[in-house]
Amino acid sequence: MDETIVVTDHLTKKYGTHVAVDGVSLTVRRGEVYGFLGPNGAGKTTTLRMLLGLIRPTSGSAAVLGHAPGRPGATARTGALIEGPGFYPYLSGRDNLRVMARYNGATEEAVDAALERVDLKTRGNDPFRSYSQGMKQRLGVGAALLGDPELLVLDEPTNGLDPAGVVEMRRLILDLSARGQTVLLSSHLLSEVQAICDRVGVISDGSLITESTVAEIRGTSSLFVRAEPVDVALAVAMRVAGDDAAQLIDGGGLRLDVDATAAPDIVRALVEADADVHEIRTLERSLEDVFFEITTTKEL
Repeated sequence: MDETIVVTDHLTKKYGTHVAVDGVSLTVRRGEVYGFLGPNGAGKTTTLRMLLGLIRPTSGSAAVLGHAPGRPGATARTGALIEGPGFYPYLSGRDNLRVMARYNGATEEAVDAALERVDLKTRGNDPFRSYSQGMKQRLGVGAALLGDPELLVLDEPTNGLDPAGVVEMRRLILDLSARGQTVLLSSHLLSEVQAICDRVGVISDGSLITESTVAEIRGTSSLFVRAEPVDVALAVAMRVAGDDAAQLIDGGGLRLDVDATAAPDIVRALVEADADVHEIRTLERSLEDVFFEITTTKEL
């Protein structure tokens, strides 16, 4: 059975009459990459700050690595980057990490390793104020890696990164997971989340809408068929796939809610009915498609 290392139970945060986080119950399992998704202002960062003990919940509870958020047993084994990195502008990147290393007992070798892992080794002696936004973000991730934490909490780790930097960050996160570290991240780059996350939780207006694997939340695939005459193709599709599984979509194509393994039977039946088959391919909903669907249409 997978070990759960982060759990919340109806976690709630109110600021006066405003409910920023409304009864969120989520779980993060050891060794996974968990994507925490939601529109701007949905409550993602507030939830992450509660998990780190930076703010207290109004009600509900949370446990991180078996401890209450902010307790030494949790903070000593957690690395975090929340709402952008904060460093001394006049110190070099390396010296900033050295300052942080003294606080958490990390070694000079750990500083060098962190700089190398976020591709800043050659710029480590440059002052932080000279860094680009992407470099500052990478240094923030490097700081989170000090001490080789069991859990990494990363709030928008790809902010400010160019496409090559986004790819490098993806590789780093996958490498961390392969080494057995757990990553809880929020991100607005849903294609990246789809590529690297094992499970996701989607929050909107402070409420957790769904929590599931990426595959489950995207749902099953379907088939797209373009054949003529269209009326013949539709009749064949309804006969083979079922009346409720075939429908016309924009552009004169057909959508068949069947598994891709049914493609040969569909093509064979169309050819036998003297229909001309121009195209057949698998349709898969992206995580982005599902995200916008459930955050704009689900009644909360």
